[in-house]
Amino acid sequence: MSARAVLLTIAELSARSGVAPSALRYYESLGLLGAVRTAGNQRRYARSALRRVAVIRAARSMGVPLTQIAAAFAALPDGREPTAADWERMSRRWHADLSHRVAVLTRLRDDLGACIGCGCLSLQRCRLLNPGDRAASLGDGPRYLLNWPASGANRRRSSAG
Repeated sequence: MSARAVLLTIAELSARSGVAPSALRYYESLGLLGAVRTAGNQRRYARSALRRVAVIRAARSMGVPLTQIAAAFAALPDGREPTAADWERMSRRWHADLSHRVAVLTRLRDDLGACIGCGCLSLQRCRLLNPGDRAASLGDGPRYLLNWPASGANRRRSSAG
């Protein structure tokens, strides 16, 4: 098989990976993917780029930021493509962060109608659950949500009554 046969055009990589060409170019601009250029300045990707794109897609579907994915790729010896063992190590590193996100999302889903401590005081319910903007002492933003589990929903509701 010739070297030309193992290289994929951006259209081929896009079709095989399910990722839009614009996203592939963006990943390349961030250093997540590498391409060689033809004499006509067209991108060509090694077939192994499919694995790299698969790892990016899997990590992104879990909410892992591209900066963390780039750092994980940078830690690979000689910039090689990730193996199954590499993916296992990467996913273990991201496990605690993902578990925290799942817990926050679960709490948000379960308490969707409750005050999240944003300090807006614009809703009748906020005045009941956050009288005098007590959440402001916890910091900026949706503090009951961001400070979880330190400010649990039960404590929040009991302080309202």
